[in-house]
Amino acid sequence: MALKKPKTEMQLPAIGEYERDKVSNGSHHDPHSTLGIHEVAGGWVVRTLKPMAKSVFAVLSDGSQVELNHVWNGIWDGFVAAKSMPDYRILAKYITDGDETDWLVDDPYRHLPTIGELDLHLIREGRHEELWKVLGSHVRTFNDSIGETKGTSFAVWAPNAKAVRVVGDFNHWDGVAHSMRVMGASGIWELFIPGVLAGSTYKFEILTKAGHWIKKIDPLARYAQVPPDTASIVSESTHVWGDSAWLKARAKQDSLKIPVSVYELHAGSWRGSMNYRELAKELIPYVQQLGFTHVEFMPLSEHPYAPSWGYQVTGYFAPTSRFGNADDLKFLIDELHAAGIGVILDWVPAHFPKDDWALARFDGEPLYEHPDPRRGEHPDWGTYIFDFGRTEVKNFLVANALYWLEEFHIDGLRVDAVASMLYLDYSRENGEWLPNVNGGRENLDAIQFMQETNATAYRRNPGIMMIAEESTSWAGVSAPTDGGGLGFGFKWNMGWMNDSLRYIEKDPMYRAHHHGELTFSMLYAYDEKFVLPISHDEVVHGKGSLLAKMPGDRWQQMANVRAFLTYMWSHPGKKLLFMGSEFGQPSEWNLEHGLDWWILEQPSHKALQSLVSTLNRMYLENPAMWQLDHEQRGFTWIDGGNSEANTLSFLRWDEAGNPVACVINFAGNPHHNFRLGLPKSGKWTEILNTDASEFGGSGVGNLGSVDANLEGSHGQPFSAEITVPPLGAVWFKPAS
Repeated sequence: MALKKPKTEMQLPAIGEYERDKVSNGSHHDPHSTLGIHEVAGGWVVRTLKPMAKSVFAVLSDGSQVELNHVWNGIWDGFVAAKSMPDYRILAKYITDGDETDWLVDDPYRHLPTIGELDLHLIREGRHEELWKVLGSHVRTFNDSIGETKGTSFAVWAPNAKAVRVVGDFNHWDGVAHSMRVMGASGIWELFIPGVLAGSTYKFEILTKAGHWIKKIDPLARYAQVPPDTASIVSESTHVWGDSAWLKARAKQDSLKIPVSVYELHAGSWRGSMNYRELAKELIPYVQQLGFTHVEFMPLSEHPYAPSWGYQVTGYFAPTSRFGNADDLKFLIDELHAAGIGVILDWVPAHFPKDDWALARFDGEPLYEHPDPRRGEHPDWGTYIFDFGRTEVKNFLVANALYWLEEFHIDGLRVDAVASMLYLDYSRENGEWLPNVNGGRENLDAIQFMQETNATAYRRNPGIMMIAEESTSWAGVSAPTDGGGLGFGFKWNMGWMNDSLRYIEKDPMYRAHHHGELTFSMLYAYDEKFVLPISHDEVVHGKGSLLAKMPGDRWQQMANVRAFLTYMWSHPGKKLLFMGSEFGQPSEWNLEHGLDWWILEQPSHKALQSLVSTLNRMYLENPAMWQLDHEQRGFTWIDGGNSEANTLSFLRWDEAGNPVACVINFAGNPHHNFRLGLPKSGKWTEILNTDASEFGGSGVGNLGSVDANLEGSHGQPFSAEITVPPLGAVWFKPAS
């Protein structure tokens, strides 16, 4: 190659002392203003930072080389005579162990910004709904007259930083030569690094206002190292989705009027240490066997501390690498959709942990968290609370919800700890909280954040479900935002859960005095769009498993579970059941121990599992059990006040006026010659009996059907005398 010596008479612009010091030590806020290629009189100056190099050359598109002069502390520059901006590469020669080594690389500082003005405007406005596509790390390919350059662009929001640089395995964790430029007043820092490809590990090294360098993960990283390692990983998805028919059908559905029966699980302890692809192989046939319509995963965002169950998130855009990468998770979701199973994911926008390498004090100052500890710190959980009123923070969270829905085709998000966001005095004593501008305890910023998240999620992704875990009587959680509601599609019915569990834990001989705990839920059943949850929270921290809550000997406990689950499936509202409850897990759920799968060798537990499968099948086959869940015309009491018999009876209706009669007996004895008012005469088929021998029961029942005569009862024009099994439930529907 021809070697072009720089013209000695050409005086290149001098670099100021401030610039040369800052640029050479990687602490300049705009290194591109000095490094890279810049127009000068008669041509162009090429300037690069190559510490420890013996000599440096600019290699041009015609193959010629321009030798660069060493200017200061690793800064090299040289003149290129050309009318238009030339393409070039940098050839640096090093002496290593006495041998000369050549490195031919593209120059990061010759590249234009990879984030545009419109993106920066939307970020400043808090309206960038696809934030993950511009911030974080992205593998990119550029072409010029010399050839193709593939590398990774990095962008991060750090408005309080004095300087930011990228460190990783590609630069031996020394970021001096990879300092980023700040994009105006946006607080966004950007750099494209040629040669960095998928699989590279990295962090951002941030110079704080106090003058300290701190290393932080990428808040928008889409992949991270397996904990306890903490670095972010450059990723590149190659998954090709196959669920277009599923998404098309989902967009047309009304989630209020479809059957929703959710199996909640913790991916890491369902069957031990399975990865996402192994889960697909094992979980799907199991869920199909049980007949659940959806699975709900406890949080899958990256989190450092496994016993947090995923509820203390550090990587909001990174599926936990404990079970594989993002494409592995996409494969699992794709396979679930192919099997006709919807996917709900727990999402945790309420708080985040204080780990010093993550979001906490990200650029040396409170950034993602509210700066006032009366609003920015959670006293119970030892975590930080997001500053929901800060434009960029709200944008980060809204975009994160959209990321899971759109990049991973998630069908619904269950939003954790909504109550902790709604109330400024949540878990705080007087003097420990800061009132809102009106002097109240409502967190107005959090309310606006949730409204915006829900409205945006539903607008962009019709057919999805946004589900609130909200434990208070806040009005309008599942009401539309245009009417002042929070805009969720559903709310967990924590009142039903607390009341019904409190009732079922009592011995049958005392239940008559607590009958109202079963019926009270119907007084407010239509105030919100409810999901009935028996979740992981009810089988941990000394509460015991669902089975262990039940009184009596083991047979009575199993019968109580069967009756309780049938009551739950009979009651208006969508259903959610935590893993293990479907077969009578004896012990409380433990992350390390997992589930007691061995118990299925016992016939009674296998029989309970069979009942849950039958419950789901009957539920799906009878639209009366779900079609009008959220309308009063879908439910009619037959007799809700029979406390003496510990019995409930009611009708469920579908759109066409077809009924199912449900009778649940929480007494320890059967009821014979039990008169049941019915809306139609003739034969009624017993479609479900939890006391059937196949479910581990005693076999008390109605021999498959009953006849309704002309004698009215319970406000119905007809009635039948039935047998109600002990600690059991029966469903009837007209034979024709």
